[in-house]
Amino acid sequence: MHTNESTRALVLTQGYLERNDAKTAHGLIRGTDRFQIAGIVDGPETAGQDAGELLDGIPRNIPVFADLEQALQEAKDIRYLIIGIATIGGVLPKDLLKVVHQAVEAGLNIVNGLHDFLNDKPDLVARAREKQVALIDIRKPKTRDQLHFWTGEIFEVPVPIIAVIGMDCALGKRTTARMLCEAATEQGLKAVMIYTGQTGWLQGGKYGFIFDSTLNDFVSGELEHAIVSAWKEAAPDLIFIEGQSSLRNPSGPCGAEILISGNAKHVVLLFAPKRRFFDHIEAWGPIPTVESEIELIEKFGSRVIATAMHTEGCTPEEARELQETYQARLKRPVLLPLEEGVNKLIPVLRELCERNKPKT
Repeated sequence: MHTNESTRALVLTQGYLERNDAKTAHGLIRGTDRFQIAGIVDGPETAGQDAGELLDGIPRNIPVFADLEQALQEAKDIRYLIIGIATIGGVLPKDLLKVVHQAVEAGLNIVNGLHDFLNDKPDLVARAREKQVALIDIRKPKTRDQLHFWTGEIFEVPVPIIAVIGMDCALGKRTTARMLCEAATEQGLKAVMIYTGQTGWLQGGKYGFIFDSTLNDFVSGELEHAIVSAWKEAAPDLIFIEGQSSLRNPSGPCGAEILISGNAKHVVLLFAPKRRFFDHIEAWGPIPTVESEIELIEKFGSRVIATAMHTEGCTPEEARELQETYQARLKRPVLLPLEEGVNKLIPVLRELCERNKPKT
């Protein structure tokens, strides 16, 4: 994208807006430095509402539209349509593909974060070329010459590296990492976030890579390169890393690379007290206890400085009660990021920075 062109965008969710599958859209509703979100294309059931209020009760002046036609009539100067869902396996549903074709006909550039690449669809590619619009597949793997192998330079990074990881998928890892980064910066601590998924890029992240589209041999190197680049160029006091999936989710166990190859010696661990099985699928197995996850993380040589709670299925009263219960059990802060923010962790982060300063 060229910085001098309009970045006004619609986000396509097509009925998924109120589901976890729309976590890409949720991230964009909460904030992005790369695009100006002018509306959400979802469906008649949610049309007419404010997307922010629908998501978490916070008005953000982002209207929800019933369909693309209505959106283009009411929202002006739109340049992009962003696919706002993340499906299992990264497949683009047929009903969304139909809207993508309509958007190309309307002269919109399409931004796609799924594994199902638009540039692999010859009819769509041909029509996009005729309409002079771009099909942007942000999960398209890098070529070999663009990839970095792990070197050990990570051990030269002197500032605290904090991994924000979860006990399962869709727990708010990216959102919490972004909130921690913003809160630290507001409190005078210069912080940088390393994105590891497509939504982090869509939100305007400068440093990072897309974990699950990177050839396995180069995941560690790409992670190291992002962290080292952030340290050299931004000179931060703190570096936060967005986690992916979880250490023990069988559909995509990951996180060890972040702890070991990324040398993340500090962890904020997310969990959902009422979620029983990985991805809510009983056949995938029960989610272990928070205590056992902390024990596992500490065997990697990292320290869990706090936990954060995803409150799905909880009433506000239950959430507060569970927060108190887990704080007593775990003997460390338990954040409620969406309900209370993350400022209660600032003293811990400040202490990490103070401890890290060179002694004179």
